[in-house]
Amino acid sequence: MNLSRFAALSSSLLLGAVLAFTGAGQAQAAEAAALDYVALGDSYSSGLGAGSYDSASGSCKRSNVAYPKLWAAANAPSSFAFTACSGARTGDVTGSQLGPVNSGTDLVSITVGGNDAGFADVMLTCVLQSEASCVSRVNQARGYVDSTLPGQLDSVYNAISAKAPAAQVVVIGYPRFYQLNGSCIVGLTEAERSAINGAADHLNTLLAKRAADHGYTYADVTGPFTGHEICSPSSWLHSVSVPNLGESYHPTAQGQSGGYLPAFRSAV
Repeated sequence: MNLSRFAALSSSLLLGAVLAFTGAGQAQAAEAAALDYVALGDSYSSGLGAGSYDSASGSCKRSNVAYPKLWAAANAPSSFAFTACSGARTGDVTGSQLGPVNSGTDLVSITVGGNDAGFADVMLTCVLQSEASCVSRVNQARGYVDSTLPGQLDSVYNAISAKAPAAQVVVIGYPRFYQLNGSCIVGLTEAERSAINGAADHLNTLLAKRAADHGYTYADVTGPFTGHEICSPSSWLHSVSVPNLGESYHPTAQGQSGGYLPAFRSAV
């Protein structure tokens, strides 16, 4: 073959490959940019405890450093709706958070179920009352998780699927709250801490099962939070705080960025 013709042909093939590769890259970038994301749920999604709250969110306490905000800032979806609200139960999600969810929604994240099971009351009982009262209240919450919460979760998940049948839905769990045999020398007993951790695991088991039954993805945060529970040297969770009682047992800003964000990111 003539060398000049060979060089011209090689250049042509190389240019074609570059253009094809560039086109594919542009198509992938366009696909990523077209993502429509809605963040639903309770205080663990709104970011209570992380600070930097959006004043417009009022009592919902939506933080600018909550994992949905951090993920959206890093991935620049074409649309992002943040309706998660502190204190939300399953009925609150279906009743007031699903407005932005529609047939064009590609991605939904949600944490919900802890408030339905009465975990805030569990914590208050354990802090203020006896060990026997604490364990009894924990067992009551576990019973609710077994008997009533499955149907409530189904109602939420069915409502999401009805409005956004093609969306990827990521259900995110809750951390274990205490490092057992940790650095805490006052406060709850080890039996109380163990019972609370067991209840969190029990709830997470249900969340994972119901998510799988609906074809959703479950994101487990217990791994990222291991070594960062209350009573650990570097806790990513607020312990009981009387001035800000509502923030007790909620992730700090580092818990959102180091715990919840990686779990969500790995699931998407």
